[in-house]
Amino acid sequence: MRRRVQQNILGHRGRGGDPLYRIRRLLTMAKERLTEGANAKLTHLLELGDPDNEVATAWRAKESLRELYTYRDPKLASDHLDALISDFTDNQRPPEVQLLGRTLKSWHDEILAWHTSFVTNGPTESMNNLIKRIKRIAFGMTNFANFRIRALLAAGKPDWSLLATVTPVTTQISSALGS
Repeated sequence: MRRRVQQNILGHRGRGGDPLYRIRRLLTMAKERLTEGANAKLTHLLELGDPDNEVATAWRAKESLRELYTYRDPKLASDHLDALISDFTDNQRPPEVQLLGRTLKSWHDEILAWHTSFVTNGPTESMNNLIKRIKRIAFGMTNFANFRIRALLAAGKPDWSLLATVTPVTTQISSALGS
């Protein structure tokens, strides 16, 4: 959103002196982690570079969504999420915030599941990202067995008994020594 607003206002991508470009990292930080100086800088540069308050609205939306995960009571979390969806899908909101509202609406039950089980799919996503990274590094490895071995090695502490195609050096040395 910041890029779109900046492009509309200035007619070019962000550059070092542009107000919105200068706060791009502050916009991603949690509000409670901002120092007084950083908060003042954020407020001042939003006033300078965001005449329609679209970026400020998106930043407040992000903070409101983060607040959802502070609730331990599923009912309170559900009420908060419903209020967010209603607020974000309002036609007066910027298009990116409206899209966020529609996304929250379609993932409503899955988002609230965290408040009952306190389990996320974060570890699964982490493994998926690791595997995708290995595939990129391997330039589209075609031998699945080798790709599998690489993924298991990268994930850490593989079960060597499952890797019939690979024997670790320590096992080879110990079997050569007769132990």
